Amino acid sequence: MDDYNSNFTDSNINTETDFSGSKTDPNLMSAIKESLKSTENSEATIRRILSSYDLGNKLRQLRLKKKIALVDLGKHTGLSASMISQLENGKLVPTLPTLARIAMVFDVGLDHFFTDKRRKRLFSVVKAGERMKFPERSDSPTPGYYFECLAFSAQDKSLQAYLADFPVRTPNEAVEHMHEGAEFFHVIEGVVGIRYQDEEYVMETGDSVYFDSSAPHAYRGIGTTTAKAIVITTPPRV
Repeated sequence: MDDYNSNFTDSNINTETDFSGSKTDPNLMSAIKESLKSTENSEATIRRILSSYDLGNKLRQLRLKKKIALVDLGKHTGLSASMISQLENGKLVPTLPTLARIAMVFDVGLDHFFTDKRRKRLFSVVKAGERMKFPERSDSPTPGYYFECLAFSAQDKSLQAYLADFPVRTPNEAVEHMHEGAEFFHVIEGVVGIRYQDEEYVMETGDSVYFDSSAPHAYRGIGTTTAKAIVITTPPRV
């Protein structure tokens, strides 16, 4: 697979509206909804909302990671060891100035305490019916392969994954191409011929190959039926 195809599919195939990038914090919205269901004073509401961010645990993790004792952190921040202990245990709700002092000691931004890194981990699902099939080249009368992007909805990918069909073609119909990085090829149905550096390798169902894709290579279906394969490409190492 080449970079032209991967770039095209990333920028043009995904036309679904994605609401996952909403700026509204789900913890905050959940807390607000809960507050509407019961009557409580403003201090209790604020405490419950802030508790969803687990500020005390994040503070404790920073302190333990830096191997700083409560007394020493108190000296750096101007806070008592007792107060810091209560902050870590969730018995006290820190003010923004207090968090700012602590953040400066640990050289982190205030956003460290209000973001959930687990929620930012990439997890992108592509359903079978959402994929589209494209020819190797739109202007080719006999494309060497047709491909579907298996992870088109994911952003900032470290690899490209495809499901590809390889119609039966003659050796002369297989067009060579190349792209920086590496490629992994696994045949799941039929037989595929892969020409690599002027030599053709016959890949049958269940066979796999990993190669430097910066060298010229080409594919073609062999036999009587269209072959299928999973193709994964990666960028060059830096």
